[in-house]
Amino acid sequence: MLDIQTFDALKGGNVLYKALAHPLAAEAIGRLASRLTAEGPVALFDPEAVAGPLLTMYPALPIASLFVQDVRAVGTERAGLVARPMTEIAESGARTVLVAGFDAGRSVALLRAILPEDIAVLSLDEARLPDARLTNRRRYLDPLNFAMNFAFFRDADGLSTRLVTANYWAGYGATEVRFWLRLFDGAGTVMAEWEEPAPLGAGGVAFDSREVRARFGLGPFTGQLFLHAIGVAGHDIVKYALDTIGGGNEASLSCTHDANAWPSDRYAGLPAPRPDERVILWIQNSHGSPIPPGSIALDRMGRDAPVALAEEIGPFASRAVDVAELLPDLRWPEQVEVRAGRHMVRPRYEVIRQGRTRIAHVNVERADLVPDPGIRTLPGELGRGFLLPLPILPRGAYRSQVLPTPMAESARTMPLRLDVFDAEGALLCEHFLGCLPRDHAVMVDFDEILGAGALQAVGGHADLVYDFRDGGEADGWLHALMRYERRDGAHAAETSFGAHIFNTVMTYKGEPQSYSGPPPGLTTRLFLKLGEGGRQSFSHLIYPASGAWHARSDTRLVLHDGAGAVLAEEGLAIARSGSALVRPDLIFSRALMEAAGPRGYVLIRDRTCRLFGYHGLVDDRGGFSLDHMFGF
Repeated sequence: MLDIQTFDALKGGNVLYKALAHPLAAEAIGRLASRLTAEGPVALFDPEAVAGPLLTMYPALPIASLFVQDVRAVGTERAGLVARPMTEIAESGARTVLVAGFDAGRSVALLRAILPEDIAVLSLDEARLPDARLTNRRRYLDPLNFAMNFAFFRDADGLSTRLVTANYWAGYGATEVRFWLRLFDGAGTVMAEWEEPAPLGAGGVAFDSREVRARFGLGPFTGQLFLHAIGVAGHDIVKYALDTIGGGNEASLSCTHDANAWPSDRYAGLPAPRPDERVILWIQNSHGSPIPPGSIALDRMGRDAPVALAEEIGPFASRAVDVAELLPDLRWPEQVEVRAGRHMVRPRYEVIRQGRTRIAHVNVERADLVPDPGIRTLPGELGRGFLLPLPILPRGAYRSQVLPTPMAESARTMPLRLDVFDAEGALLCEHFLGCLPRDHAVMVDFDEILGAGALQAVGGHADLVYDFRDGGEADGWLHALMRYERRDGAHAAETSFGAHIFNTVMTYKGEPQSYSGPPPGLTTRLFLKLGEGGRQSFSHLIYPASGAWHARSDTRLVLHDGAGAVLAEEGLAIARSGSALVRPDLIFSRALMEAAGPRGYVLIRDRTCRLFGYHGLVDDRGGFSLDHMFGF
């Protein structure tokens, strides 16, 4: 496992990690390693404890010895080296000293004052991004300098990908946002590199693999698109929705969420295949050094017998791994844990069935969580507490299923219940799942717990909640995989997400979560893309309520064109614990939709309550897609 700290639930992201992981930094550190190798013994001066992540991410750096400034760190071990006091550098035999840090002028000056002139002093400033790629040139490790992410990107075998987002940074005061993009093929080779400005206002953004392929005269590819947004404000993550679209005789259609820019040791929520399916995990190296053989493994959830992939994966390369290669005996609804060793951001997986493919993502399995006994005794003011709202699509046309997924390494039990509501918020039933063990394979098909006439035309939703009647523990990181299939068998989609406390004024450990500012989060700002190429977008909006709140939402659907101009606005009132299916093309006129264009979008805004949403596309060939929405 890579010795890197990427994200802390309290402190947020580790900017140093992103500064080291950027592809341009990887190239610069590679050049630096070659230079240092040629110049003789190298000492690493590590005043800020950077040696671990630096050397685990870039093992080619030829470091012979380690020196520190803090006397308390002398004698400790970092990256396999024992730390010595910096006063011993001159007698160490080193010909070059590398300062493990950026903006290192002060440290370099300090070393120059105590070292002879024939010892060279360098720093990680050798690997700084060019000033043209920085939002804040005065402070290199400003999070806004590294608003970046990866996307699975493909244009091959009749399938293309289309990434859509908005210039949401404009809402935080950004005036000139632009993207620097680099496309890697499956081998990790750079295929294309370019810059593209974002709209000046809060306009829509789209990167289409068909357009990229034509623009650069490329052949077929399946790899990664790296995105770096420059000139941003307010958010240091590039959020997006990614559609996979079939062309010609290829009828596939699916969508997935942004990649979550922080690598994790483990991921969960990967389904085992049905007998008529193949499940492909896409391993995409997020770093500039190879993934060593045996570093990636798959395990049947709860078995603790991981099976490793015995091959190296090159820098920024992609490898499609059929789950059956490593775990041939697993079948749905069993589930798979991915031991990723922090080598990749949230991976994608692909389910291939009856000639069609659907893309989804696994989720970060938390290593820092332990069971929280406080959840068992949450006061009445928090009502049902943590809940995971999930759609039940209209049952006349769709079949809906849910599979709870452990999402913390410490999780051993999952005491669960499903509360099912119709669109108007009426409770239809409660279904107790029991106190499920970590290795469970309990999938609930809503056909089996609902009457034949329930939710046929409009649909509704269910909340997955904790229920301790048979004991068990909870950590608040409750997740599930939701699978949806058309009744005619034409297509399927799946998504996964986690629980929060929703719509209470009382708070508990950062819940109800807020996108900006302290809890409680009691407002909504969700992005709904529009369709293109004959496909129409939709959203399944849910008004989840842990306790008592407003009887109905006061939701505004604000249609924007591709430049960010507001074209129209419509209201929507959703019942508490209710839901609504939203089709922009059925709400706004054809003229307005044409004016919005393919980069237009709907901002779903509510200042009275926190909605949770799922979105997707439908086409006239039976295709549909579904994933959870993002907000900003």
